[in-house]
Amino acid sequence: MTETKDQILKPAKLSAQQKAAQTNSVVRDILDAEVTAREKKTEKLRAMRLAQTEEEAAAKHAAAPKAKKRTASK
Repeated sequence: MTETKDQILKPAKLSAQQKAAQTNSVVRDILDAEVTAREKKTEKLRAMRLAQTEEEAAAKHAAAPKAKKRTASK
């Protein structure tokens, strides 16, 4: 059998179910990628926040001012 140019270049028509399945698959892939990126960003921000609070706590303890002796004024 010889194939004509129209048969080769013309894409086959998809049924409504096939279109819906294809769209659903693409949307799920996009959503999965977004969820993964969001979780990765959340973990990074959580780690940064914990490090910042630890640094602030260490600085607070290290820089605690000593009590000054007050002399009675005359």
